Amino acid sequence: MHEIDFSQAKKEGKGFQFPGEFEITALGDAGADLPRHVPALLEGVGLHVLHETVSQRASREGKFLSVTVSFRCDTREQYDQAHAALRADPAIRYTL
Repeated sequence: MHEIDFSQAKKEGKGFQFPGEFEITALGDAGADLPRHVPALLEGVGLHVLHETVSQRASREGKFLSVTVSFRCDTREQYDQAHAALRADPAIRYTL
């Protein structure tokens, strides 16, 4: 069996292929209407959100909510901007 070495691809920024569709998950306060808020933030930075992919999951205690959504972007910079826009929002704790 031949193992694939992805280290060189990562060094060259080839771990992702652009343009493409990507998924992002934001975890934040349950009362912040994140299923609508997250796509709106992504659209606010010019990304094409695939609204039919929005899914959500509440934490065990119900205090937090994770929202996952797919979007299209053309460059790594746009991808990084998506994470930055979500992380800058006070209702969002972190992104994956």
